[in-house]
Amino acid sequence: MFFLYRLIINTILILSPIIIIFRILKNKEDPIRFKEKLGIFEKKSIKGKLIWFHGSSVGEILSIIPLVEKFEKNKNIKNILITSNTFSSSKVLKKFRLKKTIHQFLPIDSRILVKKFLSNWEPSVAIFIESEIWPNFINEINRKEIPLILINARMTKKTFLKWNNLKNFSKSIFNKFNLTLSQNKETMFFLKKLGSKNIKNFGNLKFSENKSIKNNNIKSKKLLKFFKSKNFVFGGISTHSGEEEFCGKIQTLIKYKIKNSLTVIIPRHIDRCTDIIMRLQNLGLKVHLHSDKSNIDKKTDIYLVDSFGETNSFINQCNIVFLGGSVIKRGGQNPLEAIRLKCKVLHGPYTYNFSEVYALLRNLNLCFVVRHPNEVINHLNFTKNKKNKINKNFINLNSLGKKILKDNYNEVLKYI
Repeated sequence: MFFLYRLIINTILILSPIIIIFRILKNKEDPIRFKEKLGIFEKKSIKGKLIWFHGSSVGEILSIIPLVEKFEKNKNIKNILITSNTFSSSKVLKKFRLKKTIHQFLPIDSRILVKKFLSNWEPSVAIFIESEIWPNFINEINRKEIPLILINARMTKKTFLKWNNLKNFSKSIFNKFNLTLSQNKETMFFLKKLGSKNIKNFGNLKFSENKSIKNNNIKSKKLLKFFKSKNFVFGGISTHSGEEEFCGKIQTLIKYKIKNSLTVIIPRHIDRCTDIIMRLQNLGLKVHLHSDKSNIDKKTDIYLVDSFGETNSFINQCNIVFLGGSVIKRGGQNPLEAIRLKCKVLHGPYTYNFSEVYALLRNLNLCFVVRHPNEVINHLNFTKNKKNKINKNFINLNSLGKKILKDNYNEVLKYI
C-alpha cells in the first residue's frame, strides 16, 4: 500500500507546477510563497526548541491558536512553526498578535520534500491537528524519533470505514503517534480500532477562546456607521450553495417585520459570489458586495462579504446568526466563535461534523435548529439594537473551554 501511495504522491509532485499555476490563476494559491509547497524555504529554524503544528486550513489553525498563545509565553520555546495547505489560512494567521510564530505552507508529502522540510526546521515535536494524516511525513518523523502528536483529533464514521478497509496500512500509520488527544468519544473509539495507543479525550479545543486576535470591530468608520443605522441585522455565516437563497428568503420575511433591516452573508467559498449575487437578485433583493467601495444604497437588503478574516467583525454587528453547511448535507460549521461574541446561533438539521458541540449548545439553549425560513422568525427579537443575547450559560461554556485548553497544554508539554 505504501508503494502505491508513494507512486500517486510522486505523480502529483511531477504535475504540481501545472496544478499550482492553475490554482494561482484561481486565486487559491499564494503567487510568491507557493514555492514552499515544493520544498523551497526562505526561512530557517533558529537554535532552541521549535514546536511544529500542522493543520489543513482555517478551522484547524484557529482551533490551536489558544494553545499557541500559551506556548508563546513559555520561555523554553524559542520558535513555533505553523504549517497549513490553504492560501486562506495564511491570511487568517496575520490577524493574530503572535511574536514567536512563523507560518509556512506544508510541502507535498513526497519523501524527498519531507526529508528536506524536517532537515530545514528540525522540530522538537510535531503536532498534527484533527484529521491531518500524511504517511510519508509520519514515517520520517518516526524514523527521526521526533515526538508525534495528533491533537484535537476528529474522525467521522465514513472516514473510519475507509481506513478500516486498509487495516495493516492504517495500523502502520496510527500506531506511530506518541500521543493522541481526541475531541470526542466517537473519535477515541475509532482511533483505538485503527491502532492508536496512547489516546486521551479532554474535549474539543474549539471551546477555548483566542486572546491574541485583533479587535472584532469593523475598521471602516463609514461602514460601521451604515451597520449602526440598521434596526436589525441578520447574519448568514459560512454558507454553501443554496443556503444564500435560504438566507435571502429570511431577509424577505424580516423586512416585512421591521423596516431598515439588513442581512449579512459570508459564503464559505467567496469565489462563488458572482453566482450568489445573481441568485439573490432573482429573489428581488438588492445586494452590495463588500469589495465594492462605492456608496452603499440605503435600501440594500444583502451585504455580501467577499474577503477573508473579517467574519468576527461582521458577526459582532449581527443580532443573530445562521450557520451554514447545515441546511444541506455538509455537516455544519463550528458555532463557537459566534457564541463567544454573544450571538444566538441558528442552524439546519445537518450538524454531524460537530454533533457533540451542537448537542451541548442546544442543552444550554445557546443554539436552535431551523428547517425553513419561516421557523427563523420565531427566534428573532426585533427590538432595535438589542442583540438576541445568550444567557448565563455562556459563563459555563467559557469555563469548560479554559479547562480543555489547560489539559491539552499540560499533556503536550510532557513531550517538549
